[in-house]
Amino acid sequence: MRRIRILLADDHSIVRKGLRTQLQQDEQFEVVAEATDGREAVQLADSENPDVVIMDIAMPGLGGIEATAQIVKRNPKTGVVIFSMHADDIYLSRALAAGARGYLLKDGEDLDVARAVEAAAEGKPFFSPTIARILVEDYMRQLQMHGLQDSYDLLTEREKETLHLLAEGKSNKEVAKILNLSVYTVETHRSNIMEKLNLHTTAEIILYAVRKKLIAT
Repeated sequence: MRRIRILLADDHSIVRKGLRTQLQQDEQFEVVAEATDGREAVQLADSENPDVVIMDIAMPGLGGIEATAQIVKRNPKTGVVIFSMHADDIYLSRALAAGARGYLLKDGEDLDVARAVEAAAEGKPFFSPTIARILVEDYMRQLQMHGLQDSYDLLTEREKETLHLLAEGKSNKEVAKILNLSVYTVETHRSNIMEKLNLHTTAEIILYAVRKKLIAT
């Protein structure tokens, strides 16, 4: 069995120790290194080539979101899971834009960590149930406040399928293969989706999918 190699990045030793102890209870996980700040995390990601990085946001020197962007740029196959105290869509949006695949709250249930690591290792997104619930509730409040209707129903069935796959982290080429379409057709669907839903980036697509509960949490 190939083990999932994990880098822990948090400036609090007690947090790293707790994560290591929890993860090493499962034979499929191997903690290969620990970093105390963002710069060290970037360096260790280069040298250790982990499958997954569990990354705190608030660290001295280089912060977790900036470190995530550097790690993903240098090592696109490495899945970064943000591990944070902050439960709001501003941090989530920044994390997704930086390339993070998951977002966990530090007060979440223990099982969430293992599930998030497994998802990130497979290239899939994962979010704490609390995060998803907050985003859904905020989304519904915004619709009601502005008297708007959900634009999801403006999408065709094929566009909905495309949206779901894009939100799961699939590339245009992968979506084309799964749906048996040309890459050009997928790009057209993607453009239509973003125009109809007023989305501009991949991070916003994922955030929308979380609010719509299109992504399992």
